[in-house]
Amino acid sequence: MNFHELVAARKSIRRFDPERNVPDEILRRILDAGRLAPSAKNLQPWKFRLISSPGLLQKIHACYARDWIRTAPHLLVVSGSRNAAWVRRQDGYNSLETDLTIAMDHMVLAATFEGVGTCWIAAFDPEVLREALQLEPDEVVFAFTPLGYAAPDDGSLPKTRKTFEEVVEFL
Repeated sequence: MNFHELVAARKSIRRFDPERNVPDEILRRILDAGRLAPSAKNLQPWKFRLISSPGLLQKIHACYARDWIRTAPHLLVVSGSRNAAWVRRQDGYNSLETDLTIAMDHMVLAATFEGVGTCWIAAFDPEVLREALQLEPDEVVFAFTPLGYAAPDDGSLPKTRKTFEEVVEFL
């Protein structure tokens, strides 16, 4: 699969096959894609947590209102420290959200390449997640994703995108 096919193949999976766990070597390749992602000034202000234990999964499920999340065998939480991220001197812009987004995107695409389903989730209760993971005071989570093999009825929606002409401007 070339890169354009990979990008086109990525979709949000909302039902996972509970009988199939993702092998450790595949999970490690997915996580390594995040480790290799670029970050501002190469500060790498992130931490990736792969949750697979039933007890901790149950605690994290409470931060998200949809029941389908419970079908995923793994959850990947990407967090980072604002204090560890690059800050632009001129206006105080902090690169943490950008850095975490790039790392998350690398892992989502790596998962797609490996045949593992994901669904980018930002609609969660951060305090429930913070408590479940015992995050450091300056640690922030912008998104997490389930990881698992899609069920036959994967709950994905048809992918609709604006046309090329609607979003691209050649100057």
